[in-house]
Amino acid sequence: METVHVDLGARSYDIEIGPGMLSMLGQRMSGLGLEMRTGVITNDKVAPLYGDSTVESLKSAGLSPELLVIPDGEEHKTLESASRAYDWLTMRRFDRTCALVALGGGVIGDLTGFVAATYLRGVPFVQVPTTLLSQVDSSVGGKTGVNHKLGKNMIGAFYQPVHVLADIDTLGTLPMEEFLSGMAEVIKYGVISDADFFEYIERNRGEILRKEPEALTHIIRRSCEIKASVVGRDERESGLRAILNFGHTVGHAVEALSNYTGYRHGEAVSIRMVAAARLAKNTGLCGPDVPERIEALLEAYGLPVKMPEFAPASVLDAIGHDKKAEGGKVKMVLPRRIGEVVITKDWDERELVEAMKIR
Repeated sequence: METVHVDLGARSYDIEIGPGMLSMLGQRMSGLGLEMRTGVITNDKVAPLYGDSTVESLKSAGLSPELLVIPDGEEHKTLESASRAYDWLTMRRFDRTCALVALGGGVIGDLTGFVAATYLRGVPFVQVPTTLLSQVDSSVGGKTGVNHKLGKNMIGAFYQPVHVLADIDTLGTLPMEEFLSGMAEVIKYGVISDADFFEYIERNRGEILRKEPEALTHIIRRSCEIKASVVGRDERESGLRAILNFGHTVGHAVEALSNYTGYRHGEAVSIRMVAAARLAKNTGLCGPDVPERIEALLEAYGLPVKMPEFAPASVLDAIGHDKKAEGGKVKMVLPRRIGEVVITKDWDERELVEAMKIR
């Protein structure tokens, strides 16, 4: 087991990574003083796999769990799903002494966190991410929210979990396409912060794709370390934390234009990372080796690198609706080299269209 600490003062918490972590959930929650009614929110794909073992772990520690199952999919990360959770909690008379558990991927984590932040003005919650994408990204850092028809995560709150348990055993049941989607975020961490980590991902492709425990634990731990370091210095994205958005601005536009059903999150981010690297090269910020190396690694992991055939005006309009826009201008995160990025508003729409190779 590996532990990563997220240092946020009174809101600090640990991320525990390793095999068999799910069985320790009840023990961990009891140790945190969460010996209360527990609402477990999950989806209809995860529930048959891990619902019973989660409930059993909680019961064995003396907790009283109940399970809410919502449909799987990004299209269900909505205010309607949040309202369903509020109804469920209220009808069962969950009060301020309750705690929530997010059992699932990024959609469940974001939705449960948003519900926890807003139900009765805030109840504690624990993240139990079951996908690679959620283990390295969405379960860490306290960003919660739901989607709006005009943009991803437009409605939300910064609300930290009290603990994160990342059980690598759950990746054994994860479809390969979902695992590869998570690898886009892992690769992102190498690009923005750690050239040695990027090289590790290049060298150890076989071990990672075979889901060998040592390799999995390493890439999850290092990804969480990088994100925890950034979040610890900039919890609410006033500056440094924006580097975590590398690959997300156009990626979110791609997801919105495909109505959140055409591309997985990591696939959209993969496309965007290549576009951002090409934009950086076109503006002289980095050499041609940077986009070439990023694109080659993404392709080696079976991720898409070509922009879908959306109209340029539609993509630029979707980017303009990005929640990170300031003064009508969206900040872009662009690579200077592998392991270093810059945040800038000084980018040209024509150069971006060319970088995305939209036709």
